[in-house]
Parts: sequence; C-alpha cells; structure tokens
Amino acid sequence: MKKYKKKRINRKRKKNYFLSFVVMLLGLVMILMVGTGMLFVKNILTNTVNYGVLDQEHKQEFIQEIAPIAQRNYSQYRVLPSIVLGQAILESDWGRSELASYNNLFGVKAGEHEDKVLFPTQEFVDNQWATVNAYFKVYPTVEAAIIDHNRLFNEGVSWNTQLYHQVLASKNYVEAAQALQQAGYATDPDYASKIINVIETYDLSKYDNNF
Repeated sequence: MKKYKKKRINRKRKKNYFLSFVVMLLGLVMILMVGTGMLFVKNILTNTVNYGVLDQEHKQEFIQEIAPIAQRNYSQYRVLPSIVLGQAILESDWGRSELASYNNLFGVKAGEHEDKVLFPTQEFVDNQWATVNAYFKVYPTVEAAIIDHNRLFNEGVSWNTQLYHQVLASKNYVEAAQALQQAGYATDPDYASKIINVIETYDLSKYDNNF
C-alpha cells in the first residue's frame, strides 16, 4: 500500500514538473514574440521616418540643382525661374519619372529627326483622360533640357511663333502659369493651378526676387 502511494506521488510530481516546464516554455515564446513584434514595429516606424527625411532631402537637392540653371538663363530667355522649377517638379515628379532619366524634365515631345524615346502619356481629350503613346525628346544634360524649354517660350512653334510670348511678358508666376494654360502648353485643365500650388508650397518665387 505504501509503495502504491509513493508511485502515485512521484507521478504527480512529474506531471507538475512537466506542466511547469510547458508554462515556462510558452512564457519564453510569448516574450520572444512580443520582443520581435516591438522590434518590427520600431523598424517600420524608423524606416518611415527615414524615408520622409530622405524624400525632403531629395526635393531640396532637386531644387538646388535646377534653380541656379534657371536663374542663369533668365537674362537671355526671360522665363521666370519659379515657372521653370514649378514645371520641372510637376512634369518630372521631382526628377523621378522614367522620362526624367533621359533629362526630359518638361514632357517635351520630339520631332521627326530628333533623339527620342517612346513613352505612354496621359492626355486630356474630349473631356476625359486617355493614355496614348508619344515620342519625347532625349537630352544630354538637364541644362540642355532647360535651355530648350526656354527657347520654346521665346521662339514658339512653327504655326505660331508668338504662342508663349504672354508667358514671357507676365509680371509674376501667377500670370505666367495662367498664360501657359491659355497657350495650351498642357491638356490638363488644372495645369495653371497645379503650377501655382507647387510654387507656393515650396516658396519657389524667392528665386525670382533678383529679377
């Protein structure tokens, strides 16, 4: 009888030890999962913050690259630097579009005998947006693209050499953006307001102050 009791007690103790071990193991697993989860969340937050900082840095670098070129060419072509910057930002998505990899910052289409690349583009036709394929100019440098953009405003197009002269005659970026829209530079019906919004959001008119 005593031996039977002893065996039952030993089995009970072993069972209790086993349950304690399982509980402790589960506790360790939970701690590891919570710790890993917190680290994962921390990494997500850190990456998000870093991305935001890098994005702002990229924008500032893009402005600092374009602004001196736009200012340097103003005396010859009379295109406001803020307009050059606003259009470059809007048309190329801060230099990050595929077309911008060919230094085409303004969505300038190519002629028959010019260096060009084929890209799909959004056009506003018959009161709706449509995707069409078009040939766009390829430039050797960003400055070459800006000069070509400025020359377009000065020389116009074959059927109207005066097409963009009101842009050049404008006293400020608001008038210039509206003149761009009226001249039909882009098919987007909100083009002028978008240019104005970009200029005002990033205080680009300060680059016009010396002129």
